[in-house]
Amino acid sequence: MYDKNSSTLYGMARSRAFGPIWARPEPGSRRPRFSREQIASVALAIADAEGFEAVSMRRVAADLGAGTMSLYHYIRGKDDLLALMDDALMGESLIPDEELPDDWREALAAIARRTRDVFLRHPWALHSLQGEAAGQGAPIGPNGMRHFEQSLAALEHAPLDTGGKLDLLAIVDDYVFGYVLRAGELGLRREADQDEVAAAVEFGMQQLRSGRYPHLEALSRDPAAASITEEGRAEERFERGLQVLLSGAPERLV
Repeated sequence: MYDKNSSTLYGMARSRAFGPIWARPEPGSRRPRFSREQIASVALAIADAEGFEAVSMRRVAADLGAGTMSLYHYIRGKDDLLALMDDALMGESLIPDEELPDDWREALAAIARRTRDVFLRHPWALHSLQGEAAGQGAPIGPNGMRHFEQSLAALEHAPLDTGGKLDLLAIVDDYVFGYVLRAGELGLRREADQDEVAAAVEFGMQQLRSGRYPHLEALSRDPAAASITEEGRAEERFERGLQVLLSGAPERLV
């Protein structure tokens, strides 16, 4: 009798025992029915349409038109599937070499924008593949290495030492991922129950009328504050913050 939970645990254990999926050859058939890219693409499509929780070996196999056990011929379990999904996203983050600007600040900004756009297209991915839900996270794959290589290439001529370059990359990543997380929070608020939203607004207005929050009360009457949520303002803030961050990078960041 096939037990899904036992099989999944078995697959995860075998995946760890045999190392990352890229260290193992693809199935030896001359014409394998599915490629790793196809498997990752189907898994991403499921997550985009229905949420990360809908992704499973059984569901991916069904959308590929295969049996669940057949999928284990290509990948050893859920860990392999997550690794393929993560690396596919890193592939989307790559900028064609001929399009990478020569100026190191412009190059790093271009990579930051591309990375932001990828995670905005896949808003579930940051938490599910990189965050707490992913445990130790997916191992770095070929596209992840290419992404890191491209980032280092962008900073090749920057007047920073090795530690400074690595720090700057981490700082830019923190900025990009913070923006993505914030955008995700705002998206959830827009999807919230309207009655709950109205109740929260009414509570806030009552608090403002109490006189205990003079600065917030003044802000609520300022037209400039209302414009902060206008379409396009988030993009403007991202660009402004990114330029401030990069222009403020010292000649030697340690």
